[in-house]
Amino acid sequence: TREIDGGLQTVALSLPAIVTTDLRLNEPRYASLPNIMKAKKKPLETLTPDALGVSLASTNKTLKVEAPAARSAGVKVKSVAELVEKLNNEAKVL
Repeated sequence: TREIDGGLQTVALSLPAIVTTDLRLNEPRYASLPNIMKAKKKPLETLTPDALGVSLASTNKTLKVEAPAARSAGVKVKSVAELVEKLNNEAKVL
C-alpha cells in the first residue's frame, strides 16, 4: 500500500522487485523508564562464532598490488587560440 494524492493505493507485483520507502514508513517506539529498568535485569546471551558455525578466516585472496600509472606532465599554453587548437586537434574534445 502506498500513499498518493487521493489517498492510499494498493499495488500487487511479481518478485523479484525493488521496493523503496520514505521516512514516514513507521513511527519510532520510545522505551519507557520501567521497561528500561526491566531490560537491565534480563540476562544477555553471548554467542561465539564457533557456536554459530561461522568461520572467521578471510576468504579473499590478494593476487596483485600495483601502484597507479604515473601522470604525465601538463602542457602550458600561451593563448586561448592555442588552447582551442590543442583541444580540437590533440585531445579531440571540441
